[in-house]
Amino acid sequence: MAPLHQLDELLDRAPCGFLTFRDDGTVAVVNRTLLDMLGYQREELVGRHVETVFSVGTRIFYQTHLFPLARLHGHAEEIFLLLRTKSGEEVGVFANVRRRDEDGHAVYDMALMQVRERQKYEEELLRARRTAEEAQRQLQDQAAELEATSDELLAANEELLARTEEAQRLQEVAEAASRAKTDFLAVMSHELRTPLNAISGYVQILEMGIQGPLTEAQRETLGRIDRAQHHLLRLINDLLNLSKLEAGGVDYRIEDVSLGELVNSVAPMVEPQLAEKQLKLSLEVPADLRARGDRDKLEQVLLNLLSNAVKFTPAGGSIVVGGARSHDRPDFVALSVTDTGIGIPPDKQDAVFEPFVQVDSAKTRGAQGTGLGLAISRDLARGMGGDLTVSSQLDVGSTFTVLLPAA
Repeated sequence: MAPLHQLDELLDRAPCGFLTFRDDGTVAVVNRTLLDMLGYQREELVGRHVETVFSVGTRIFYQTHLFPLARLHGHAEEIFLLLRTKSGEEVGVFANVRRRDEDGHAVYDMALMQVRERQKYEEELLRARRTAEEAQRQLQDQAAELEATSDELLAANEELLARTEEAQRLQEVAEAASRAKTDFLAVMSHELRTPLNAISGYVQILEMGIQGPLTEAQRETLGRIDRAQHHLLRLINDLLNLSKLEAGGVDYRIEDVSLGELVNSVAPMVEPQLAEKQLKLSLEVPADLRARGDRDKLEQVLLNLLSNAVKFTPAGGSIVVGGARSHDRPDFVALSVTDTGIGIPPDKQDAVFEPFVQVDSAKTRGAQGTGLGLAISRDLARGMGGDLTVSSQLDVGSTFTVLLPAA
């Protein structure tokens, strides 16, 4: 590749960092913006390995995730990385990577945008929250005044108009707070995933024995660390999914879906959990049963329901996945997951679909979870034009039913 000074001067002074490295990681090109950001001279980076500018955690993430992803798919987008300056300070950036061929060899172009917005999002969220609280107090005070002056119809009408304008302002404030929360969660999810992925990379390196053989007790401890890391990652993903659903930011690709094929593809995902608890899984979905929905979203819903059934069904029990035309709504099909689990009390069956709610009993306290799976699943089902319902009996079992428009 030609030296950078032979390229467009605009690239050298672009408002984001840019570098190109070869398949072996050697830096071939670096622009002035990135050099200024990190405090290097061009000759100090060109010819050296790209990991020179990475923090320790980012090096692990590069080796185990970023480079394999870019090499396999040809690109990686919106990845949060921590760079290390020449003086040893850390700089957060969002990275986009593209692979291309040059003279028969693979090279990788990386654009790096410095993250400066996190504090701003936090401050905006705090200001919006305080504004909303103050506006709520003002609304309560004004409502009290309106009640005190309700004898005069004309004054009450004028006051009502004022309240309408105030309600519109409050709605705008609430929407601003919601947007700030969504932006904050999106930024923080990247920052939280980075150390979690680094933890996973370190665990994999230790398990491979690169740094020496491990005892059985050490392997067991590493397994606990890895399971804890995956649990935290699932929690972050659930929070981000819930935020997108609340903000209306989920897109659906509605098409005809074969429910039999869908169930057969999801069932193997829970086989290890089934085997561990010696549970029997029966699939009773007709091969010709089809529904209108988003296949990916429907897979997520079914996986959530099966995981819940496994979690709350005692060892030796059974789970049945069934499907048929709905008796009550002929234009809909019903996909059901029935277990022989602990059941749900009648007064708790509506609450299980609320975020962060779990049935609190001695039988459920040993089951880990965020209480978001059913809330997300019902919102996804409704987003596809259907619904998610439950019928349950204590100590007998539960049936969760997904209703979807028939194909």
